[in-house]
Amino acid sequence: MSSSMHEKIKVLVLGDSGVGKSSLVHLICHSETLTNTQWTIGCSIDIKLHQYKEGTAQQRTVFIELWDVGGSRSHAIARKIFFNSFHGIILVQDLTNSKSEHNLKNWLGQTLSDNQNDKERSNINSATISQALFPVATEIDFEYDVESFMGLNIPILVVATKADLAPENVDSKNELVDLLKCELISVNCRNSKCLAPGTTNAVKLSRFFDKVCDKKFHTQPINYFSQPIEKNVFQRQPSAFSLNKYNNR
Repeated sequence: MSSSMHEKIKVLVLGDSGVGKSSLVHLICHSETLTNTQWTIGCSIDIKLHQYKEGTAQQRTVFIELWDVGGSRSHAIARKIFFNSFHGIILVQDLTNSKSEHNLKNWLGQTLSDNQNDKERSNINSATISQALFPVATEIDFEYDVESFMGLNIPILVVATKADLAPENVDSKNELVDLLKCELISVNCRNSKCLAPGTTNAVKLSRFFDKVCDKKFHTQPINYFSQPIEKNVFQRQPSAFSLNKYNNR
């Protein structure tokens, strides 16, 4: 096995409970649907083997670690331990739930910290950071300055799930796509063909992963918290940080 196979890149998968994050992660990593979905409490990790710069002389195989972070409000305060040293973010919204789209701004806010030391973020207003912490844990809607993310060069992909259940007239467009200059894909996680090789969705996903790899290889990872995390604690299996109960699509 070549040394490039050991490259590990961390991508956060964020969104409200029930939007289909676990189903999406399973589809991305295994090219098949997840038949028995359950609530994720804490975080689950799955691996996607990605061909970086496929078809070029610089092609290499990398491990993309997809960190499926549970969306339960009751665990919002402990959630910050998973936001350490990541290279990209997948934001997941539910096309049948308009509130899940609005809450994506809150999820971005949770990835900021007032005790981080990254020079890349030195120009972010401290009041904005403080206001953005753990908004999903409350019942109060709030807006924070999304433009504060624009200078961070964090690769972001917005995924709209449950395209099969959405009304025909629903608009999958998300304002974050324009504000952050990222891409959006709409998927039906019950249909593995929606991410089949060669499709528009698959091309956009691969392009996003390439941007994430660029972030890893050409800059330092984003370190929000000073305490390191032992990766082997967070495997996709029942554990102190990955417990599953209740059926969920």
